[in-house]
Amino acid sequence: MACPFFMPTSKLEDGGWLHPSRLPLGGGWTGHCCAPGHEGAEPTNQELRELCNLGYAASCPRLPKERAYDAVRFSIARDCGGHLELWFVCESGYRPAGHGKLEYDLDLSQWVSSHSDLRIQKMAECYLQAYLLRRIQPALAGCSSSSTPLSETQESESNESEQ
Repeated sequence: MACPFFMPTSKLEDGGWLHPSRLPLGGGWTGHCCAPGHEGAEPTNQELRELCNLGYAASCPRLPKERAYDAVRFSIARDCGGHLELWFVCESGYRPAGHGKLEYDLDLSQWVSSHSDLRIQKMAECYLQAYLLRRIQPALAGCSSSSTPLSETQESESNESEQ
């Protein structure tokens, strides 16, 4: 549940989180603040770690007292190969305050439907990027030369050398 006023800009590789893939945006991010009166402010590393990437940032001095949301969370609702559906939930006071669905076409590399709030859309893009990296890593990890099936020629050569 990232802070709704956080505009992520780049992946934060060493944020010190034990399980960064469990973070609301699928990993840690650097970025800047979009809170009214603080647009473009660069959060400290501690703020990134404890507030911006997690939401419910009540101790953040830039957080507006009046706000529609305290946090935003995302999840993959459906992965149909070339088409992804993401759900988002905006929370206020630990309760849902808005929700919706975003759609992305992998074949076209473009959003079919996007969010009207640029901050939430950018967070969705970051979440999608982290998801897609996790989605292909297990597939790549399982591909090694020892697990590649042998062709018939390789198989017969292997059998001949064993004899």
